[in-house]
Amino acid sequence: MRKLAVVNMKGGVGKTTTAIHIAAGLSARGSRVLLIDADPQGNVGHTLSLHPSHTFEELMTGDASLDDVALRAVRRDLDVIASTPVGFSLERRLAGETQRETILARRLRDQQDYDVIVIDSSPAMNLLTYNALLFAEELVIPVSMDLMAVIGARQTLSGVQQVRDLWPERTLNVLAVLPTFIHSGTYGTRATLEALEQDTAMGAHVFRPGIRQCIDLNYATASHQTIWEYAPRSRAAEDYAELIGFIQHSDSAHGEHYATHERTAAQSSASAQVQAEV
Repeated sequence: MRKLAVVNMKGGVGKTTTAIHIAAGLSARGSRVLLIDADPQGNVGHTLSLHPSHTFEELMTGDASLDDVALRAVRRDLDVIASTPVGFSLERRLAGETQRETILARRLRDQQDYDVIVIDSSPAMNLLTYNALLFAEELVIPVSMDLMAVIGARQTLSGVQQVRDLWPERTLNVLAVLPTFIHSGTYGTRATLEALEQDTAMGAHVFRPGIRQCIDLNYATASHQTIWEYAPRSRAAEDYAELIGFIQHSDSAHGEHYATHERTAAQSSASAQVQAEV
């Protein structure tokens, strides 16, 4: 089972949108996927217009089981655990727990119903984010086209290194640093991409071409749809399909990485398949 978290310490970078599209894209290609909203803002539920009886917070406190909290078949082969704003008080409730950073990993320890679990994490290095990092084995770090998002990505990598140092037995690798809101030809985009590609920690992981600016993504969110449902021929649909193709053809958790030219070839064939099936 693959365990993937979408993280950045800065909000507004397309984190929830990316988590939803990774989950929906992989499920459309035949993987059994569980999407977990570990962000107390609850944006996954808002975006998909979900109305859960039980939530992520109850899973974490032990007040409900996975079977209780998972909303089944939100999309084909896609289950979702939603969060609510109540989650802002969750850290206080968990403060007295022993090994509280690994609660999520323990709650999901025996899970065998899914091929992939995707986590939308909180935009802060808090207890919930540590739980996401200590469960996940692969990370996607979205970075919008502003230098503050680059700083957020660096802070994320600093947190990742803390996890590696404190829990050396854990496998935690960066699958992709994902540029988002790309507006070709603008200074902000050029400067941000240059900063990413020249960064010693992130440069090797930058996924190009990334996700281009596309108003259809806003409309899709407002319509509670994925971009493939709302505008399947849009550039954002194409870009996210390429990301799905890359994820399908890579396995950073086991040390396998595609070189740029190999990745491009894999993206081209796989993205066409994804767009045809989502």
